[in-house]
Amino acid sequence: MRALWRAIWREPRPVGVPPVGRADWVLVGGFEAAAVLEGIARPGFAGQPYVTLLAMIVMPVLLWRRQHPLTTCLLGFGVAGLLSVIQLVTDAADLGPSSMMVVLILLYSLARWGSGREIAVGLPCVAAVVALGMDAAAADLAEIIGGSLLLLLVVSLAAIFRARADLWQRQRREIRNAERLALARELHDTVAHHISAIAVQAQAGGVVVRAQPAQAAVVLATIEAEAVRTLAEMRAMVRVLREEGWDAYAPRPGVADLRTLARADATPVVDVSVDEAVTGLPGPVDAAVYRIAQEALTNAVRHARRATHVGIDVCRVADDVRLRVTDDGLTPAGPGAPAGFGLTGMAERVHLLGGSFHAGPALHGGWVVEAVLPVRVSR
Repeated sequence: MRALWRAIWREPRPVGVPPVGRADWVLVGGFEAAAVLEGIARPGFAGQPYVTLLAMIVMPVLLWRRQHPLTTCLLGFGVAGLLSVIQLVTDAADLGPSSMMVVLILLYSLARWGSGREIAVGLPCVAAVVALGMDAAAADLAEIIGGSLLLLLVVSLAAIFRARADLWQRQRREIRNAERLALARELHDTVAHHISAIAVQAQAGGVVVRAQPAQAAVVLATIEAEAVRTLAEMRAMVRVLREEGWDAYAPRPGVADLRTLARADATPVVDVSVDEAVTGLPGPVDAAVYRIAQEALTNAVRHARRATHVGIDVCRVADDVRLRVTDDGLTPAGPGAPAGFGLTGMAERVHLLGGSFHAGPALHGGWVVEAVLPVRVSR
C-alpha cells in the first residue's frame, strides 16, 4: 500500500496539455447562458440574484482547468461548499443551481490533467464538499449512493482517458526511437563508406607524393571533399540519433533498389518510376526513400479496398527529392481514420531528416503518401 501511495504521489502531469481554444470559450459561454436562463426561469429561487451571480463567477475557471487543475477544482467545489454552508445556516431550500454541475467538469480535469500530488490533495477536498452538500440537502440513501457513483464514474472516465493517452505517447516514443536506431544504422554505413574512401586516398597519396608530386593536390582535394561530406552528414544527424546500435550492420537498400518493388503479375499492379536525376543522395535520405516507399506500398496492398494500381514515383525537385506513392483504392466517406503507427513511423523518419510528410485521400480518389526530403540533410 505504501508503494502504491508513493507511486501516485510522484505521478507527474500528463504531457501535451491542449491550450485554451475556441471550444473552451464556447463551453464557458454555454454555462454562463444556462446560469442566466435558470435565474430568469426561477425568480423565486432562494438567494436570487446572488446565487446566479456566484454561479456565473465560477464559469470562467473552465478556461484554466487543464493548466491549473487543482486550483480550478478547489475554486469550483469551494463555491459549491459555500452554498451548502449557507443552506445549513439559513435552513433554506436548495441553493445550488443546476448550472453548478460544471464542477463535474472540473473534477474530470483534476483526474485527467493533474499530477498525482494534486489528485491526492484534491479528491479528499471534493469528497468533503460532497458530503457537506448531501448533509445540507438531507439526502436519503439512494441519493447518496447515486451521487457517489456519479463522482466515481467521472473520475474513472478521466483515469481511462489519461491511461490511453499515456499509452499512445509511449508507443510514439518507441516508434521514434526505432526510427532513430534505423537512421543510426544507415548513417553508420554511410560514414563507414566515406571513411574507407578517405583511407584509400590517403594511402594512395603516400605513394603519389613521392612518384608524382603534381598529383598530390588532386588526392588531397579528393580527401577533403570526402571528409567535408562525411562531417556534414554526421553533424546533421548526430543531434537526433541515439548512441546505441552503432556497431556493424548490413548495408541498407536505397533508391536504386526501388525497382525491385515493381510487379505486373499480381493485383494491385505496382509501377515504379525513378527520375535519372535522383543520384548521389546522402545515405540516410537514400535509405529513407526506400523504407517509406516500402511501408506505403505495404499499407496500400493491405488496406486499399479494390485497389488495382499502385504508383511509386521518385523525382528531384530543386534541392529536394520527392517520393509520391498513390493507389486507386476506394476512399471511405467522412473524416479520415486516425493515423496508424505505420504512418506515424514514416512521418517521424521524414521529420528527423528535416523533410515534410503528407498522407491522405487523393483529390480524384484513392490514397496518396508524399514525402519531400532535403538532398542535404539538415535540421
